Formats: sequence, C-alpha cells, structure tokens
Amino acid sequence: MIGRRLSWPKRAALFALGLSGFLLAAHVTPAQAQTLPVCAVDLNGNGDAGDPGEVANCTIMADDAWLCPMQQTMCVADAEGAYSCPLGSQHPCLTPVGGGTPMCSPNACTGSDGAGIEDDPIVDDPGAPADGEVDAEGHCLGNIEIFAGRAVRCRPAGLKTTFSNCCKDKGKIVKDGMGSSISSIGTKIAVAKGVFTGMKAAYGAFKAGATAGQAASSGANAIIAGIDPTSIAISLAINFMMDFLLSGCDSQDMEVGMLRGSGMCHEVGTYCSSKILGICVQKSKGHCCFNTKLGRIIQEQGRPQLKSFNRLGWGTPKNPYCRGFTPEEFQALDFSKMDLSEYYSEIEARAQADIQIDMKDKIDAYMRVIGQ
Repeated sequence: MIGRRLSWPKRAALFALGLSGFLLAAHVTPAQAQTLPVCAVDLNGNGDAGDPGEVANCTIMADDAWLCPMQQTMCVADAEGAYSCPLGSQHPCLTPVGGGTPMCSPNACTGSDGAGIEDDPIVDDPGAPADGEVDAEGHCLGNIEIFAGRAVRCRPAGLKTTFSNCCKDKGKIVKDGMGSSISSIGTKIAVAKGVFTGMKAAYGAFKAGATAGQAASSGANAIIAGIDPTSIAISLAINFMMDFLLSGCDSQDMEVGMLRGSGMCHEVGTYCSSKILGICVQKSKGHCCFNTKLGRIIQEQGRPQLKSFNRLGWGTPKNPYCRGFTPEEFQALDFSKMDLSEYYSEIEARAQADIQIDMKDKIDAYMRVIGQ
C-alpha cells in the first residue's frame, strides 16, 4: 500500500497532540520535585554525582536537623553513654525523630532554602541580528557577519534531565541548503525556535485558564504561523517532540537536538552546569549552531586559516564563541584548502564545480545587496 502525505491541518493536529503531552509533563519538573534538602555523592568515582542513585533526599531528624541517608552509619556510645561518629568527630550524631540510636553521615545536606545548589543560567545567545539599520541607499550601517552562529547548550543524562540524554540526535529534522534566494541565507535556527514558540503559547494559554485541549490548539496555531513546512521534516519533528516531552529536557535541549541531528552544530566541549555543595550533578555540552550545514563546515575549516580566531578559537564550552566572518575575513578564505565532501555528498545530480559556482554567485549577490 502506498502511503499518503498528511495534509497540513492533520499535521497540525498531531502537533497539538504532542503539545497536550507537554502541558501534562510541565506540571512537575525535576526542580519542583526537589522540595527537601538533598545530598550528592560520587559513589562510582567517575568525578561527578550525575548517575542514578548518587543524589538523595535528606532525612529529617530530631531538632529539625537533616541527615544524608547515603553512607550513613550508627554512632557509637562510650562508657559514659556519649555518642560519637565512627567516621570522624567532624560528623555530628543526630537522633531520629522517633528516638533510637543516633546516626551520622560523611555527606552534607543542602539548606532547606536551597543553599548549596548552584545552577548555571541557560545560555541565552540571540546570535547576530538578521536585520540592522541601513542608509538611504540600502547599505548596511552595522557589523556584517557571514555564516554567523549562535551559542547554545544541550545536556547529557544527569539529575536535571531525569537521567535522559537530551543531546541525542534524532535524524535530519531541519532541512539544509542555500536555497534559491538571498533571504535563504537567514538562519534555519528560527525553524527550530518556531516549535518552542508554539509550546510557550500553549503553556501560556493553559496558565490563563484554558483546558489542555484549548491550550494545545493555541500552541498548534502558533507553530503553523511560525514554521515554513518546506523547511522541516514534519514527521521526524513530531516523533522528536513526543520522545522529548516526557523527559527532563527543556526547549534549548530540544532545539540543539534538532540542529545537531541536521548537521548544523559544532560541539565546543562539556562543562558542569549544576552542582550540589560543589559536587557536579549535571553536565552540559556547549555548541555553536549555524544556519546551515554548509555554514558549520566552512566555519570549522575556515577559522584555522584566520589569525583573528587564533586566540579565542571556539571559546569555552560554557561560553562558545560563535561569531560569523567579516566580509574581509570571508574574502581571505582559501576554499581550495577546504574539504566540502560532507556537503557535496548530500547534493544529488550536481557536479562539485556547479555547486562552487552557485555558492559563489549567491555570496556575491548577497554582498552586492548589503553594499559591499
């Protein structure tokens, strides 16, 4: 049987179904579930406490004290009946609420007010603005960046993601290519962001008193308005969202996952983004994500040719350096030294020479439009 393509309204209905799941999942987040003081221990010796079983809620003891249940032990009484911790005198002996033998633990608990929990803010890099001020002749008055990227992060399995891998690739969801017009040089990141604009609209409607179904419809309408259906693989995007919505992944995790799978991101490295009393419980991977796969390839192979990138390189995992090329830098690139086979392999029925000419023509036209 030959399958039929879904009409756009039916695709929107599937999006609405996914958004309903998002609304249900949004009620309880890992952060909201952590109402008690917690403790973290690197039990397997791998340098962090980001694995299941290495973070626990602390136990309330007498006198409103808290005890970490991990590696706890009974205190020992001396001849006079005074208790001490066999793990060291620096660890207090705490009596259970119902009485009994005091206990102690070598691991500290966070404060009931959340003291001791450190969460890095989500990277919020808008990237280079798509449009700026122009003069009467249409020439750009601001800085021009070619193949500019955006600093973003995704999180591998850890406490904050409920031990789900939010950096996993799910196939080529965002479609690539220079397109047939100058406007196509604009970022494809907007396509991924459109999905999350719909999610925010849905959640906003829900908070305002709408039913889950009504809120999902609001989100679906926002998605339809914000996405060009020719720029995204709809079926893959739906599967991707349904997989992510029931995990601890947030919108930026999902955005990076979509762009990574489409070959548009350069991974800069890994850093610790959440700690409990100085112990890492969640890592993140910093990326520079670009508007096309071609942009990412040219950035990766063009930066080593330019002295202006020698000092900063790609920045740090926590603060990726994702700026585009200036017109002067771009003109200085030697494309004959670049291996563009990864890009060529996805182009059907076109010779490499034709692609090079086509790419050069589009860049030249773009430079003329901006007055360079």
